[in-house]
Amino acid sequence: MTRLRLTLASAEYDHFLDLTRGRVVPAGIDLVHLELSVETIFDRFLRLREWEISEMSFAKYCTLAASGDTSMVALPVFPLRAFRHSSLYVRDDSALEDPAALSGLVVGVPEWAQTAGVYVRGILEREYGVDLTSIRWVQAGVNEAGRSEKVSFQLPPGIDYIRRPDATLNQMLLDGEVDAIVSAHPPAAFGQGVRRLLRDPKAAELASWRSTGVHPIMHVVVVRRDVVEEAPWVPLSLYTAFAEARRRSLERAANVTVSPYLVPWWSEDAARLAGEQSDVSPYGIEPNRATLSSFLADGRRQGLWAAALAPEDLFDPELERTSRV
Repeated sequence: MTRLRLTLASAEYDHFLDLTRGRVVPAGIDLVHLELSVETIFDRFLRLREWEISEMSFAKYCTLAASGDTSMVALPVFPLRAFRHSSLYVRDDSALEDPAALSGLVVGVPEWAQTAGVYVRGILEREYGVDLTSIRWVQAGVNEAGRSEKVSFQLPPGIDYIRRPDATLNQMLLDGEVDAIVSAHPPAAFGQGVRRLLRDPKAAELASWRSTGVHPIMHVVVVRRDVVEEAPWVPLSLYTAFAEARRRSLERAANVTVSPYLVPWWSEDAARLAGEQSDVSPYGIEPNRATLSSFLADGRRQGLWAAALAPEDLFDPELERTSRV
C-alpha cells in the first residue's frame, strides 16, 4: 500500500508528542507536523483548508457541522480540555464574588461561538441560576481590537448582544464599561488590576466535575473530507496513533519517581486524579458522553445550532463501528 503523506497542524502537546516526533507512526501514513498557534490554525483552516488534519475549536466545528458543512470529519480526539469556572474575570476592586450576581450586568466575550464561552454560559445557567437574557453581552477582542465571529449562527430571542470592533475587553473592563469578561485567554491586566471572579475557582471546578462528570472539551481533531473519501481507513489509523501517544504521555505524567515536568507535585496530582477517575481525559465517544451531551445542549440553547445533536452526529461513523471490539 502506498503511504499517504499528510500534514497535521496543532499546538505542541505532550500527549501528541510521540506522534508528532515520529515515535508513534500511524499505519499507512507519513505524518508531517506543523506547529502553530491555535488562533492561526483555526483561522487558516476555516478559511483555506490548507492542510489535511487540523486541531479545531470544538464549538466552531459543531456549529459548522450542524449547518450542513461536511468539509471536515471529526475524530473523538480532544487535544485540549480546560475547566472554565476560572474564565470569568473582574476588576480587582469589583464587589463581585458570586457568578449569580452577574444577572442584569454587562459581560464581555471575545466571540459568542468561542468554546470556553459556551461552557461558561452553561455553568452560569445551570449552577448559578443566571438568565442569559438578563445580561448585556459585548463582543470584542480580549487584548487586541478587531476580533470578529468566525462562524454564522442565530442568537436566541431575548439575547442582548452588541459588537465592539473598536475596543478591547481588557480596556473596557479596566474602564468600567463591562462588569466582567469571559475569556479562555487571560486579559493583559490579569494580576495588575484584574482578578478572577471566583476566589477559588479550582474548588468550584473540582466540585462541578465530581457532580456532573463534565470535563470540558475545548478542541477536537478534524480531517478534510476529501482525504477520508479517498482513503476511508485514515480516521481509524489516526485515532489509534493518537490514542497510543496519549497513553504514553499519561504514563510519563504519573511517574512519581522521575517526573518529566519541572512543576512541584505534578506527578502526585496526576496519580491522585487517575485514582479518582477511571480516565481523566479519555478519547472516544462513550467515555465522554456526559461532557458531549451537556455541551451540545448548551450550544443549542445559546443559538449556535438549531437542531438537537447527539454525540454520534459529530464524528466519523465508520470509526465508531470499526473501533468496537
